[in-house]
Amino acid sequence: MQYTSSLRRTATALAAAAAATALMTGCGPTGDTGAGAATPSSPPAASGPAPATATGGTGGSGATGGSSTGGAGGSSTGGATGGGGAKPTPSAPGGGGKVKACTTEDVEVSPAHLADVRPTGTGTGAVVVSVTSRAHCTLQGFPQVAGAGNGSPDKNLPLATTNSGTAAPVVLTPGARAWTKLTFVNVQGEADGYCVSGSTPVVFPSLVIRVPGAGAHQIGMDDGQFAECDNKVTVTPFSLTKPS
Repeated sequence: MQYTSSLRRTATALAAAAAATALMTGCGPTGDTGAGAATPSSPPAASGPAPATATGGTGGSGATGGSSTGGAGGSSTGGATGGGGAKPTPSAPGGGGKVKACTTEDVEVSPAHLADVRPTGTGTGAVVVSVTSRAHCTLQGFPQVAGAGNGSPDKNLPLATTNSGTAAPVVLTPGARAWTKLTFVNVQGEADGYCVSGSTPVVFPSLVIRVPGAGAHQIGMDDGQFAECDNKVTVTPFSLTKPS
């Protein structure tokens, strides 16, 4: 009985070994079921970085990295393509870009000079005043005028101002001039003179001219003083053309 049991155990062991051998045979490269399950698939080409193409931009390719092809990505041509176009060129002064407004430090106001054309009378009548620029800047508008009592700006007497003409931007380069003309109600007669309105003539040693955006400047006349009536003045806008 013991021998029979031993034979049965031996037969069972041989059957198990045969089954294991058959299973191992099915895992070989020619097995239909095992090959598809056990053999790892190759990584899809799309999962890696895409190589550079003609439309992708040479400068933007990272797949070629340290290869010789990737070196072309650092070239000036590749950089320009990846950068989205040429860099803008700064505008040159006067080349269409906006020119800054003149400031107090940008201008110098000249002494007033008697105008060639002025109202009849014995007073000042009319003067021309120029502004010389120290910078590339724009001036626009009309001056404001005040008489400086005794030549002192702190004793200014603002004059009633009437604008004549249309103001337009005046672009000045260093050393260029803009002009304005001041026309007063003129004094009549000799000696101290008189005013047609019946008011008393006024004499100012100097005037304070306020240039639009460029501050107030005290000026005298290159010959004489400012004599006027009624504390009124008519002014023209600053222009590149010298008024008569």
